[in-house]
Amino acid sequence: MQTRIPCVQMRGGTSKGAYFLASDLPADPALRDSVLLSVMGSPDSRQIDGIGGADSLTSKVAIVSPPTRDDADVDYLFAQVLVDEARVDYGQNCGNMLAGVGPFAIELGLVPAQGETTRVAIHMVNTGQVAIATVSTPAGRVEYEGDQRIDGVPGTAAAIPLEFKDTAGSSCGALLPTGNVRDVIDGIEATLIDNGMPTVVLRARDLGCTGYESREQLDADEALKARIEAIRLAAGPMMNLGDVAQRTVPKMCLVSPPREGGALNTRSFIPHVCHASIGVLGAVSAASAAVLPGSVCEDVAQLPPGDSPVLGIEHPSGELSTQMHLCREADAVTITSAALIRTARWLFDGHVHVPARIWNPKAG
Repeated sequence: MQTRIPCVQMRGGTSKGAYFLASDLPADPALRDSVLLSVMGSPDSRQIDGIGGADSLTSKVAIVSPPTRDDADVDYLFAQVLVDEARVDYGQNCGNMLAGVGPFAIELGLVPAQGETTRVAIHMVNTGQVAIATVSTPAGRVEYEGDQRIDGVPGTAAAIPLEFKDTAGSSCGALLPTGNVRDVIDGIEATLIDNGMPTVVLRARDLGCTGYESREQLDADEALKARIEAIRLAAGPMMNLGDVAQRTVPKMCLVSPPREGGALNTRSFIPHVCHASIGVLGAVSAASAAVLPGSVCEDVAQLPPGDSPVLGIEHPSGELSTQMHLCREADAVTITSAALIRTARWLFDGHVHVPARIWNPKAG
């Protein structure tokens, strides 16, 4: 016997995962985690007994429900299902999966279409912030086809602009949780920052790297990864995150001068393997570090002028453009909001099955 659970699989940005209505999953958090582990096939490096793709970028879940606050249209709880551990992490947002929440909510009738485009205010439950997704809805239906191209995804699709206004300090309590724009950890200068994703920004050259290595080269460098992990473990308490040994935050971001006309080149660790690109909110945090005077990016980034610069954040598979809205007073810079463009595609819908021994709602 197996339990059938309504499920939609979508690509959101450069990630892919399962989207559920909260009402279709167990209310008990521990039981829900057991169900999600079974859905993805974790723990197993191949995730052969589930629908996960054997990669952290494809072992993700979005849980959507009616809003619990007046300024939102829906609630979105993000779950990172670890691939080779029996653990589900709720300690972060995911901006890529966020791109699919608006279309999902409209398709399932949680939010009515409102003309050519529909703005969906999404309460990101993990950290308590609201993001605005603008979804193309001509003729009252979600349009997935379009000419927007994003690096890391083949082809083109309809653009989904995402606007973040209140993500600063969402996990750590402040944009700069230590109060410093630059700290020193294990002899390495770092900017500890949280603008939607707790991130430790390090200059690649300080760790003996160029910053232009491939993902595979960095993943094979065990000494480098051990050094990065030691810095991460030390940074956790400094960022008000406590012991992060069993957490997927903070992310680690190596920066170097851009090579392809962007503002900053990056190699992001999430946190123990190098990202094939860069997470949406990780890019926002990296871009935020880039515009702050005195950060480790100061002599690395190449910033365009103006108070609303578009920063191209280069990564292993291309670039992610982030528009920063700034307020300048004397030598201080305040980040008022950030926006970027993602795409999404509905891949399949139906039922995913889990063994009844894990969850059998009919058993009473």
